[in-house]
Amino acid sequence: MFDRYPFTASERFLRYVQIDTQSDPQSSASPTTEKQKDLGRLLVEELQQIGIADAHLDAWGYVYGTIPSTTDKKVPVICFCAHVDTAPDCSGTGVKPLLHKNYQGQDIVLPDDTSQVLRMSEYPYLKTQIGNDIITASGTTLLGSDDKAGVAEIMDLANFLILNKHIKHGEIKILFTPDEEVGKGTAKLDMKKLAADFGYTLDSGDAGALEDETFSADAVQVIIHGVISHPGYAKGKLVNALKIAGEILAALPKDRLSPESTDGKRGFIHPVRVEGIAEKCTIDFIVRDFETDGLVKKEDYLKTQIEERMRTYPKTSFEFHVKEQYRNMKEILDLHPHVVDYAKEAIKRTGLTLKMESIRGGTDGSRLSFMGLPCPNLFAGEQGIHSKLEHISVQDMNKAVEMMVHLVQIWEERS
Repeated sequence: MFDRYPFTASERFLRYVQIDTQSDPQSSASPTTEKQKDLGRLLVEELQQIGIADAHLDAWGYVYGTIPSTTDKKVPVICFCAHVDTAPDCSGTGVKPLLHKNYQGQDIVLPDDTSQVLRMSEYPYLKTQIGNDIITASGTTLLGSDDKAGVAEIMDLANFLILNKHIKHGEIKILFTPDEEVGKGTAKLDMKKLAADFGYTLDSGDAGALEDETFSADAVQVIIHGVISHPGYAKGKLVNALKIAGEILAALPKDRLSPESTDGKRGFIHPVRVEGIAEKCTIDFIVRDFETDGLVKKEDYLKTQIEERMRTYPKTSFEFHVKEQYRNMKEILDLHPHVVDYAKEAIKRTGLTLKMESIRGGTDGSRLSFMGLPCPNLFAGEQGIHSKLEHISVQDMNKAVEMMVHLVQIWEERS
């Protein structure tokens, strides 16, 4: 089926990563950066060239499109989703992708910053890539495979299915979202327009990976109100909110409950931003746990620690605000086991070893699942994400396209 097909995923990917689409966690706009629409417009143009007649970009930066059904069966409508934005953690401006053909296990020194060296000892998944073609950035930016790899692979799926109309499948929806990296990927999504029954995000790493579980996530904002006074006459009066914030941060455990000290199924409390002046200081935290009850326990612990610090300063006060971000999608997917089962079968048909994994993070699928679109996460091939050593192999991208083709056929066969 794929022997003579000239895959286009990597070729598209090399174009897409050169468009800066970094999102902005401090922006209240939708999308948070207008430049995300630059890629959206290109995707619409390419989808229309492929033959997706209804492809369009809306005012909020979402790209929608439909691959028509090729079967007389009544098949649930499946959506494939990826996000166009890149993370704020590392620059996405001026990305220069480099293709390293026929990788043989050697260190890859990135030319624009030779201190950036991709080593198999640090990224052991590279052991599976001997003889493959590896794409990196040049050393001063991230690459953007999270999640432009998923975008390119879905685009190639559309190209393949339009060229091979003998492949039996139901109606397929294409969705590209903005702002996933800042937790707003579904904020303005029109579910009625999308009109899908089940979905899959392509936003994971190793070939064969399937993720049906994410963290549950809250954001906590702590506002500390100090007591201000002229510093020249402050003795016995001034209580500095910045110093209290420092005490709170210093009191957090160093060997547990932090991202740098946890793995597997253990969650954490993570300060991500401090801002303020002596009179008033704000600390933003993210809290993560695979169990929603675990979130509450961690938030209660954090609040207790703050109360302990604040007792020393009776003239001060604090606010403690909790905002839900997303919940573990497994709560929903367990109610629809066939969605995951079909993905397992598709991965096996692609000739890959299935790797069931839990995400120490979230995807658009977390929110989509609770919005009525059960949505596990499939591999896209991305490695070393959010860093200057981000990389991906051309062959893993092609395998992701194959997997999706098998998956839509399975849905048609089982309907």
